[in-house]
Amino acid sequence: MKKIALASIATLSMLLAAPGAGMTPGQGQGPKLMMMKSGGQQMNMKKKMMKRKMNSPFLIKHGLPHLTKDVMRNWDNPSFALTAEQKEKLTAVRKETMGTVMKIKPEVIALRKEIVQASTSGTKAADLKEKVDKLASLEAEATMVHLKCIENTKDILTKDQLLFLLANKNKNHGGMKKGMMGKKGMGQGKGMKMKCGSGKCGMGMKQGGGKIQMH
Repeated sequence: MKKIALASIATLSMLLAAPGAGMTPGQGQGPKLMMMKSGGQQMNMKKKMMKRKMNSPFLIKHGLPHLTKDVMRNWDNPSFALTAEQKEKLTAVRKETMGTVMKIKPEVIALRKEIVQASTSGTKAADLKEKVDKLASLEAEATMVHLKCIENTKDILTKDQLLFLLANKNKNHGGMKKGMMGKKGMGQGKGMKMKCGSGKCGMGMKQGGGKIQMH
C-alpha cells in the first residue's frame, strides 16, 4: 500500500509540474494563438497589397487619391450637397477617366508579366528594353489621366465640399488607426505597420499648422 501511495504521489507531482497540466486543449495558449492569427492576417494583408500593386496601371502607386471614389461615396449625402450640375460634370469626368484607364490597364498587366517571366527565364536586360520603355509609357499615360481627373474634380467641387472630403478621410483613417492600436495593446498587432492602398492615401490636400492647402 505504501508503494502504491508513493507511486501515486510521484505521478501526481509529474502531472502538476508538466506545462499546461490540468488544462483543456487550447487553454493557456491564448497569447500564442493570437500571435499566430495576427501573423496570418499580416501575411494576407501583404499578399493583397502586392496583388494591388501588380494590378495598378499607374506610375505613382501611392499618395495620389482616387478622388471620384470619395465623391461617389458621398453622392447623395446632404452634408456634401452636390448640385445636379455638379453631378453631371463629375459623371462625365469619371466616365472619361475610367474609360481610358481600363483600356490601358490590361496592356500594363500583360506587359509586366511578360517582362517578369522573360527576366526569370534568363532574357538579357538589353533585349527587354523595348518592352520596359513601352510599360513606362503606358504607366505614365495612365498617371496623367489620373492627375487630370483629380484636377477636374477639384475644379467642380467647392472649397467646403473639398474640406468635407478631407475631414471624412481623416476621420476614417483615425478610426482605423485607433482600432489597430487597440489590437496592438491586446498583443494582436505587434510589429504591424499600416500602409496605404494603391493610390488611396491622400486627398491631394495637405493639412498642417492649422492650414489646409488645396492645389
